[in-house]
Amino acid sequence: GVRMRMECREEMEGAVGLRCAWDIPPPAGTQAKWVRLNVGGTVFLTTRQTLCREQKSFLCRLCQGEELQSDRDETGAYLIDRDPTYFGPILNFLRHGKLVLDKDMAEEGILEEAEFYNIGPLIRIIKDRMEEKDYTVTQVPPKHVYRVLQCQEEELTQMVSTMSDGWRFEQLVNIGSSYNYGNEDQTEFLCVVSKELYNSPSGLSSEPSHKAKV
Repeated sequence: GVRMRMECREEMEGAVGLRCAWDIPPPAGTQAKWVRLNVGGTVFLTTRQTLCREQKSFLCRLCQGEELQSDRDETGAYLIDRDPTYFGPILNFLRHGKLVLDKDMAEEGILEEAEFYNIGPLIRIIKDRMEEKDYTVTQVPPKHVYRVLQCQEEELTQMVSTMSDGWRFEQLVNIGSSYNYGNEDQTEFLCVVSKELYNSPSGLSSEPSHKAKV
């Protein structure tokens, strides 16, 4: 068993947040090392040691035979009435401490199963990942701020050419001549410009958030 124990320790070097439980001798009367689980009709083969990585989990208690009288199928596999689709990633997490998901696999589904099997570290990882996703999804769409500037004809080109900082020229309204400088009529214009303001979902922006306005 010593060589096996060493290998396991190496295998777990990179795994995060999982307690090392290998040096604890198996409880007296434990059956074979390999465990068959029949999850919703799909059979998984794993070891007692893998299932007991997370000692508070349902799976660990199940294979130690503690107070859980689980039915078994004709091959002796423990019957678990859960979705097998999500069981693979859960079992792999117990094997190597990483959460690996197919791109079309819903994290909510994994979370549901992780909570059912009571695998604390995995629940935390999924919740963190879902929060990160929410953060990127809830980037608030930009708001447009409009300003109206009044200027005379001769100032117009200069003003448009010096507009900076994300301001965009929208519209020009001729409001006729309002001043007489000697004989010259100066035509006045209203110049409408707009700018996009981006909000961060964390509310760091001084503008009220999108949600607050709805």
